[in-house]
Amino acid sequence: MSENQVSRRIEALITPVLADLGLEMYDLEYNGGIVKITVDTPPGSPGGIDVDQLSQCTRLISRELDHDDPVPGHYTLEVSSPGLERNLRLPRHFQRETGKSAAIRLQNVINGERRLSGVIESAGPDTFLLRLANGEERVIPYDQIDRAKTIFVWEAQAKPSNKPGKGTKAGAKGNKKSAPTDTSKSSGTSSSAASTADSEQEIDDFLDRNDDLEDLDAELDLDIDNLPDNETDNYDDQESSQS
Repeated sequence: MSENQVSRRIEALITPVLADLGLEMYDLEYNGGIVKITVDTPPGSPGGIDVDQLSQCTRLISRELDHDDPVPGHYTLEVSSPGLERNLRLPRHFQRETGKSAAIRLQNVINGERRLSGVIESAGPDTFLLRLANGEERVIPYDQIDRAKTIFVWEAQAKPSNKPGKGTKAGAKGNKKSAPTDTSKSSGTSSSAASTADSEQEIDDFLDRNDDLEDLDAELDLDIDNLPDNETDNYDDQESSQS
């Protein structure tokens, strides 16, 4: 059975489970014995998936896959939310994120460009339209993309000042909450550099930094999975108190 066939079987099994929870599948990857499932709230929802939903979702998906056993041999299940800065892999990802800023790295140089950043203006079945910061537009085929990710731009909020006539400074912090039972986590990363990713080096740094964070999350959770049960319980209690 091919990896695509396995992926389709998994999707058919978990879609009703997610629908019952009021969620939907954002992405699914099966490669090398690893099943990566990304879940999210439906488009237009007032908020994203929370820790409790992610934990419940993980348990139900794991139970469903254990019962029907769609994956041949041993495999590792990773369930996560897409986070604030999310991967763009499929046409429906670009369609869902229309109007959002994104950093793009192409497989090859096209018209002298390989790294671009801008706003996704529209997305079709084969290409999407990216508007650059200078107002120029690029039509980019999906099959030319090496890596793409949305850019979360923190909104500046005025800091109250007790001194009249003085200007205020704006700042924001990214919070990271996760369910320790999940292999991958939902995260918000500071995008002070990424939100102005107007150079090739900045785009590369942004994409690579997010890859490093995802790899680190996976490594930490693998360590947690190997802890004795009593230590894992202690870790869960600490995470709950911190959240």
